[in-house]
Amino acid sequence: MPESAVELPTGIRIAYETFGDPSGEPLLLVMGLGGPMTWWHPDLCRTLAGRGFFVVRFDNRDVGRSSRVPGPVRLRRSTVVRAFLGDARHAPYTLDDMADDAFGLLEHLGIERAHVAGVSMGGMIAQTMALARPHRVHSLVSIMSTTGSRRAGWQDPRLLPLLLAPVARTREEYVARAVRVWGSIASSVYPTSDDDVAARAAETWDRGYDPEGGARQTLAVLAQPDRTRDLGSLRMPVTIVHGLADKLVHPSGGRATARAVPGSELVLVPGMAHDLPRPLHGLVVDAVERTAARAVGRHDLSPR
Repeated sequence: MPESAVELPTGIRIAYETFGDPSGEPLLLVMGLGGPMTWWHPDLCRTLAGRGFFVVRFDNRDVGRSSRVPGPVRLRRSTVVRAFLGDARHAPYTLDDMADDAFGLLEHLGIERAHVAGVSMGGMIAQTMALARPHRVHSLVSIMSTTGSRRAGWQDPRLLPLLLAPVARTREEYVARAVRVWGSIASSVYPTSDDDVAARAAETWDRGYDPEGGARQTLAVLAQPDRTRDLGSLRMPVTIVHGLADKLVHPSGGRATARAVPGSELVLVPGMAHDLPRPLHGLVVDAVERTAARAVGRHDLSPR
């Protein structure tokens, strides 16, 4: 289905795209910080659709072609520290608000209950969705994410100077910065060429890059609560996928999530870092299908 958009009752506009037969099992894909829906590779989406899913990918607020939330934000060190310590007063919105955006999109599409998979911040949003309205989340796959505990899923301190460097103000600066960042956080075992990273960054800029939007999303992540105790209440099938080479969200985040959720499956992937390279698409698709099959009581979701 061609890209479309919906304005939610809150006034937030969400851009989205679907793949597959609408009669299939609904699957919502939630991307991470600063990433538009196109970071869910279309080949991955088409493969999931071929496994019997009706796939929905979307731009979170403050990214891509979705709404920008008013109010400039500067990531001053003091603001970052206060947010990390749980002071959400400087965050223009929360992960709960972003979860509500996702539910609003599902309602627009007439989907009462969906399988949900999220990457990084998207995994945090997916967990938040499952906690807020568990009757609407059929199964959950949390990828390279964490619980919100400050004692798990930390960043390699060597990344901080790069991540806190001045934001890009031109297309060329953004592409060059993306190549540098990706070289630091992506997998060396499953490498993506600089040309591919640059092409994706250029597409991201052209869809609508807003450095202040990224700052607002960052504050929402920093101010998130510790979900560890609440995650123990989840009863839908849950799978956690995490790379053992992840420097941006330490594998302790995935392990902590698995410990928190009763009966969850933990998939630790040697060599995988903070990315979804093509060679690992099959692993992700299998994890999503396996988790969904547990929810619907079928061994195979593919069309017959």
